[in-house]
Amino acid sequence: MPRQIFQVKVTLADVQPEVWRRVQLPGAYTLDRVHRVVQLAMGWQSFRLHSFEVDGVQYGEPDPDGELALRDELDVRLDAVAHKGTRLLYTYDFGDWWEHDLLVEDVFAAEPDERYPLCLAGERACPPEDVGGAFGYAELLVALRDPAHPRHAELGSWAGGGFESEAFDPGRATTLVRRLT
Repeated sequence: MPRQIFQVKVTLADVQPEVWRRVQLPGAYTLDRVHRVVQLAMGWQSFRLHSFEVDGVQYGEPDPDGELALRDELDVRLDAVAHKGTRLLYTYDFGDWWEHDLLVEDVFAAEPDERYPLCLAGERACPPEDVGGAFGYAELLVALRDPAHPRHAELGSWAGGGFESEAFDPGRATTLVRRLT
C-alpha cells in the first residue's frame, strides 16, 4: 500500500491579517513530528509547551507533574486520529496561547519521486516568540507601521529591527521541514 500523504492547512487563530501555511506530510507521522512540522513551517522556535486536541482528546508531551492530562503524542499517528476534513486544534506556548487550526484538506498516495514533508504555500511571517499572544502581536504591528508611535523604536528593536510581517518563503519552510527526514 502506498504511503498516505496528508495535506494540511495550518492557520494561526485570532491574528489579522491571517497567517497560514499549507503543508504535506506523511500520515504515519506521530503527533510529535506533526508538532515539529508546524513549528518549522510557521517559523516558531519550539521553546514552549504545546498540545493537540482532536475530537475532545488532548495529546502532547506527558506532564511529569501530572497537572496536564495529555495522551502521549509519541504514541499517536496522524492517520489514526485524522482523515480528510478533520480539524485539529494545536496550541503552542501556554503563556501567549497561540491557537492554530489544522484542517486536513486532502489525503492521497505519495508521489514516488517527491520528498515529504514540504510546505506548498503560506502567507505572512509568524509572530515573534514572546510577543504577548494575538493582542501583543496586534500592538507590535501597529507600532512598527507608525514611526510616530511612542513604542515604535522600542518594539522595532525588540523584534530584531528587521521583522517583516508580510514576508514568507515556502521554499525556505520546505528546506526546514525536510530536515525532519
